[in-house]
Amino acid sequence: MAKFDRRVFLKLAGAGSAVMLAGCGRTSDSESEARDQQKTGEMTYRMNGSTGDRVSVLGYGMMRLPTLEGGKEDAEGNNIDQEAVNRLVDHALEHGVNYFDTSPAYCKGFSERATGIALARHPRESYFIATKLSNFSPATWSREKSLEMYEKSFKELQTDYIDYLLLHGIGMGGMESLNGRYIDNGILDHLIGEREKGRVRNLGFSYHGDVEVFDYLLRLHDEGKVKWDFAQIQMNYIDWKHAKQINKRNTDAEYLYNELDRRGIGVVVMEPLLGGRLASVPNNIMAMMKQRRPDDSVASWAFRYAGTPDRILTVLSGMTYMEHLEDNLKTYSPLQPVTDEEDAFLEKMATLMLEFPTVPCTDCKYCMPCPYGVDIPTVFAHYNQCINEGRIETDNRSPEYAKVRREFLIGYDRSVPKLRQASHCIGCGTCLPHCPQDIRIPDRLHKIDEYVESLRRNS
Repeated sequence: MAKFDRRVFLKLAGAGSAVMLAGCGRTSDSESEARDQQKTGEMTYRMNGSTGDRVSVLGYGMMRLPTLEGGKEDAEGNNIDQEAVNRLVDHALEHGVNYFDTSPAYCKGFSERATGIALARHPRESYFIATKLSNFSPATWSREKSLEMYEKSFKELQTDYIDYLLLHGIGMGGMESLNGRYIDNGILDHLIGEREKGRVRNLGFSYHGDVEVFDYLLRLHDEGKVKWDFAQIQMNYIDWKHAKQINKRNTDAEYLYNELDRRGIGVVVMEPLLGGRLASVPNNIMAMMKQRRPDDSVASWAFRYAGTPDRILTVLSGMTYMEHLEDNLKTYSPLQPVTDEEDAFLEKMATLMLEFPTVPCTDCKYCMPCPYGVDIPTVFAHYNQCINEGRIETDNRSPEYAKVRREFLIGYDRSVPKLRQASHCIGCGTCLPHCPQDIRIPDRLHKIDEYVESLRRNS
């Protein structure tokens, strides 16, 4: 990440005045002075060049909202704990967070509603709403169905304008999907018109996968056919240079960021923790991070990294619990950009982590529900956690085998009910086209099940 012009450390003072300090390479003296002037506990903001929005570098991702205890849900199947969401949103706003990202596809279709209820209790000018036109299913590709989904977002969010609207999941399904969802039905032209009317203030897209589609959309921008105000990409210290190593369909974030940066298009970061994996790193890597910054969480390294480049508007975090929110507020209030030396250190950590055979699942839950009841993300999460913590053992002659075996099986049964474990995957492949990471999900589930069965047999 040190290769591009970063470190334009934008500090907006509490009175609302903007100070922009440019630098290249290592942190400059002027940047250090700006950070010294910014009070501890004061959120860092970035300026959106399209609209002049003063956006908090920490954005609230409303995809993993707290749920009611005991599996409770209402008559519609909504299990979101609205009171908990309200408390989190209130605390975030009170401490400077003003960007809230949702979608019609999140939380079984109830995220927009929960977000709207929580935010409508506050002045509309105090926050920015980002949502998406998530017409993934071919059944929603028609102009009528797509417009129905679009208009429903306004109702659910209790607003008459959307600050940041995204074409959702661009790249999934390639050019055919892009054309079917947004081009052939005239929806993109409609959204451009909505921006002109002011119902949409910023128009952008979230990118997942096929770089041909990404490059095509930027060509439209270059040719003056569509002006993109911002784009959302997956970016973290592994995906910066190693996205293709994890999934050959992915594109390294270094390329994505630099293409947007040179066009002056604002960048929103998703998956800064790579589905939580960068908050639960292997023990040896955790020790090295703690040695350098003993008072900081492991996750804060990833969040500082994601927030450092000057073109970043906001870094999304799906903060289910108050402790997640508090830790991220500490990281971004104010942000201390990673130095060149820390950047090199994180690249070394990325290389070490890629030696561990974890499943590259980001817990997006697009693969769910499984028609046979398998809790795919939770199965992968337990397996990855055990790898990261050194609790995988294949040799039953090892002195650690009995302990590791017991911990893995007990943890597996506690986190994943037996009827939802990997053994129930029949390999139907329903999940495959929905995975942005192109994971061969049935193959991975079968491998995990083989390992589980070997532990159960004690063989």
